[in-house]
Amino acid sequence: MFYHLLKYVLLGPLLRLLFRPRIEGLEHVPESGAAIVAGNHLSFSDHFLMPAVLKRRITFLAKQEYFTGPGLKGRLTAAFFRGAGQIPVDRSGREAGQAAIREGLRVLSRGELLGIYPEGTRSHDGRLYKGKVGVAVMALRAGVPVVPCAMVGTFELQTPGKVLPRVGRVTIRFGEPLDFSRFAGMEDEKAVVRAVTDEIMYRILALSGQEYVDEYAADVKAAAPGTGPRCALPRRLRG
Repeated sequence: MFYHLLKYVLLGPLLRLLFRPRIEGLEHVPESGAAIVAGNHLSFSDHFLMPAVLKRRITFLAKQEYFTGPGLKGRLTAAFFRGAGQIPVDRSGREAGQAAIREGLRVLSRGELLGIYPEGTRSHDGRLYKGKVGVAVMALRAGVPVVPCAMVGTFELQTPGKVLPRVGRVTIRFGEPLDFSRFAGMEDEKAVVRAVTDEIMYRILALSGQEYVDEYAADVKAAAPGTGPRCALPRRLRG
């Protein structure tokens, strides 16, 4: 109930007023049945803008830190994110990836939409980074289509560290669903899940027009916060 209150009364109308989103390809999102919506991640606002424009409810896997803050503020933040359709996932430790996959598969088993950012974290410089293979594993195990999505303009309106976004217009593009049924039963093959993940990232790239970096965003951030190496498209992702 709180999800619909946020979407249609409290937050959704405000987001539409502030960002005036152009929505392209919404017809590509299935009207029913399980599916994954995989997008780039440029801004904190992405968590709320995409759900605001979709006709269906979507559940995102979100970092556990949003749900474990101390005091009243922490409890209110946790309640807000749960009400907004977010599921906490512990991203630390060796079992973090498997935990996220289990939670995602539970959502898909209910015939719902699952939202995921394959990069695993927000881009710190506006570029698109290498995708983690969890999205491919879930798509193959659940046998569901993947709808690529690109947020365009949110990085410029809310750069990293900025609490409140600037007012401006953004574009949200949805691409045609990707069918990976030809790889059914091959979710344990490393080469297969890497190829599927790269295809998803290529489709996001085509929609977003970003520069691509063939490294994981978290690794680049850890090595040189605020900067990243100069990288070109890897061969497998070049058109």
